[in-house]
Amino acid sequence: MPTLRQLFLANNAQTTNFPLLLEFERAKGIYMYDAAGKAYTDLISGIGVSSLGHGNPKVIEAIKQQVDQYMHLMVYGEYVQTPQVRFAEKLVAVLPDNLQSVYFTNSGAEAVEGALKLAKRFTGRQQIVACHHSYHGSTQGALSVMGNEEFKQAYRPLLPGVSFIRFNETADLHLITEQTACVIIETVQGEAGIRVPDIGYMQALRTRCNETGTLLILDEIQAAFGRTGKLFAFEHFGIVPDILLLAKALGGGMPIGAFISSNHLMDVLKENPILGHITTFGGHPVCCAAGLAALEVLLEDDLTSGVAEKETLFRKLLVHPAIKQIRGKGLMLAIELENFDLNKKIIDRCIEHGVITDWFLHCSNSMRIAPPLIINHNEIIHACEIIMEAIDYYSVS
Repeated sequence: MPTLRQLFLANNAQTTNFPLLLEFERAKGIYMYDAAGKAYTDLISGIGVSSLGHGNPKVIEAIKQQVDQYMHLMVYGEYVQTPQVRFAEKLVAVLPDNLQSVYFTNSGAEAVEGALKLAKRFTGRQQIVACHHSYHGSTQGALSVMGNEEFKQAYRPLLPGVSFIRFNETADLHLITEQTACVIIETVQGEAGIRVPDIGYMQALRTRCNETGTLLILDEIQAAFGRTGKLFAFEHFGIVPDILLLAKALGGGMPIGAFISSNHLMDVLKENPILGHITTFGGHPVCCAAGLAALEVLLEDDLTSGVAEKETLFRKLLVHPAIKQIRGKGLMLAIELENFDLNKKIIDRCIEHGVITDWFLHCSNSMRIAPPLIINHNEIIHACEIIMEAIDYYSVS
């Protein structure tokens, strides 16, 4: 009989020639457990998804209750489904007044696709501005606004009319003009290695969009829901987007995304043509029930308030001559090392010793630190001890 690993390699489509091939049987809190019962500390939250950790009991109970009521009933937008209504109501309640209309999707990439369509439809313009080193997903439209040619060149032609500016460079903002439908930008760049912009830059960007009638799309697919120390990352900068993109932690571990805007903007998807954006499974009732429960836990337990202190502890403990820089905000951090080879060796040794970390798609010499927000101080200390041991091991080898 073939092993599960052999079946995985034979029958599941592969994304690289060197998958990690870790096999887990269960997960709870900040830990994942393999078949032998070995615990691994999850320092990346499944790439920003498991902000409450694994197996939160309130999220699981919400899922079970909704499964007993109903699952899929109809394509999105036709039936009044309680989980969708209540989740949108809760999201709108914690967002600025102009972000009042929630379109639920299946994923972050689909949220990007919907937002780009909405911007072009509302403005009547065709040009889009994105940032170098950005990441917004892998579907055709999302790939078109990715700022890394290496990952795009094999799939051209992509969307026309897309140009790129440098992230956090005010001098480039003049490239946003009256012909620009939208600027799509990560509030904090993720796959570029966690790049936090200056307040002045973000405010100048908002001003330039206002001057030119350009819609500002903020991608917070990685950064939202407390990860940076505020519920939404744009709160650090004193600005509000025209369209907000959410996914990853949005579903409490279940697959869901959203693009959120004003009723005034979103209404253009209803006509000329009707069904301007449509999805069969977007806003799945079980996913919405899970997302609502997760947001309620995040708010009721006030998990965001402890994020800054936990960031400080990571920064205090991760000091080593081999560490060139630690970038980021809150529990969205990047540890910069000399090169990818050193970074990969350290990551692999950390995994061997029970700490899961990773590198970044557009910044391979940096290590990702993005644990569940529930991680406590002792767990941070233990994880950092393993990281430092791995750095020491390869620094003296």
